[in-house]
Amino acid sequence: MMTDHESPSAQLIDQDALREFVERKWNDEIVPALTDYIAVPAKSPAFDPDWVRHGFIERVVTDAAHWAEQQPVRGLKLEVVRLPGRTPVIFFEAPATRSDSRDTILLYGHLDKQPEFSGWRNDLGPWTPKFENGKLYGRGGADDGYAIYASLTALAALDAQGVERPRCVGLIETCEESGSYDLLPYVDVLRERLGAVGLVVCLDSGTGNYDQLWLTTSLRGLVSGDLEVSVVDEGIHSGVYGGIAPSSFRIMRQLFDRLEDASNGNLLPQGFHCPIPASRLREAEATARILGDDVWKTLPWACGQDGRQVLPTTADPKQALLNSTWRPSLSVTGAEGLPPLADAGNVLRPRTAFKLSLRLPPVIDAATAVAELKNLLEFDPPYNAKVTFKPDLGAATGWSAPDVAPWLFSALNSASRQHYGADCAYMGLGGTIPLMNVLREGFPSAQFMVCGVLGPKSNAHGPNEFLHVPYAKKLTAAVADVIAAAP
Repeated sequence: MMTDHESPSAQLIDQDALREFVERKWNDEIVPALTDYIAVPAKSPAFDPDWVRHGFIERVVTDAAHWAEQQPVRGLKLEVVRLPGRTPVIFFEAPATRSDSRDTILLYGHLDKQPEFSGWRNDLGPWTPKFENGKLYGRGGADDGYAIYASLTALAALDAQGVERPRCVGLIETCEESGSYDLLPYVDVLRERLGAVGLVVCLDSGTGNYDQLWLTTSLRGLVSGDLEVSVVDEGIHSGVYGGIAPSSFRIMRQLFDRLEDASNGNLLPQGFHCPIPASRLREAEATARILGDDVWKTLPWACGQDGRQVLPTTADPKQALLNSTWRPSLSVTGAEGLPPLADAGNVLRPRTAFKLSLRLPPVIDAATAVAELKNLLEFDPPYNAKVTFKPDLGAATGWSAPDVAPWLFSALNSASRQHYGADCAYMGLGGTIPLMNVLREGFPSAQFMVCGVLGPKSNAHGPNEFLHVPYAKKLTAAVADVIAAAP
């Protein structure tokens, strides 16, 4: 007997046939396609300013579009949309096969990648894919090359059984890792073709474990930029002039003292903080019960003092989750002005520059934060040194999901039990997907299924990144079930 929140079409799915279809697609087509994709260094424009000449983004877009056009999705139309001077976007449309369908489902992903990073295992590398024990290693497979392949496979699996579904469109960008600054003009151009979006399916998020479906309920915002301190015009003898000329590094430390408490990493400006909603506190508590100390124990900790493990900022699972999802945090992700250790002479260096990455709570306005951060760092510099903060393009405000509608809550739990054997779980994510907030504003009544494959040790953006293929197969089938259940 169906409940009020179950769709008749969802009851017609042969789950064994669905899993078999997905399994075959992944084994025969998707894993080989992603293996080729990983081998292409299609770095995001922020990390490859000469991306047009290099042609790597063009190649992965062309390969993905060619594969997509061959898929057995009823009425599928696909176009690579190009605006002058901007990275390309893949847009596809699959008309509704259900006569009473009102809304459109938007499926989102991206094909651009983070840079190489160091520390890869000796037999692995960012552009040398390797499949091992169900994991496909290499840069970008999980973040986020698989998304277009999983999305269209979910639609094809439904169409193969004649299961009716709403109209579906896809938006696959190539600027996400740079802050999606190229995407907004495309959204404006495609707005009429997107239609009345009632559900957004975003496959660019993470999981707390590999044992159940996870829904992301919030994303932090991001402000990044270059902070530079200059004291002298050229390097000078550290013995002769040390104590007269202030060290650019010491001035940098003083600037950081304006920004964070070095003893615990807490950000000091109150403008970077917000009250945490009661519903998100309850979610963090529930997730902490599921994951326990794995929230922090699964990190690749180094050995610290006396060979003991380095300690986390907090061992309380709930507080660790909140620190990484609803509280601001600062990271230094790059540096200039510091020579390699082997080349470090006794020289008082003329400048020190750091790349800053400031993660903001989901509801803090990024533009306001940029202005506050720049003023905080540049105002009244120590010793009247030359201090400049140059913000990157694409500062992004975070996102907090609307309340989950009863039909979606039911569909998520049903799909998770069907394919993972456990209820769907909910958590915030510390990363940033700029499009989500844009879509929330553009389609205020839309529901959001933000999920992904980035679970423990998958290490997106770092060394040894992998795609957990068994989890991705189950997620593909779960997406199909949710699409079929959509009103």
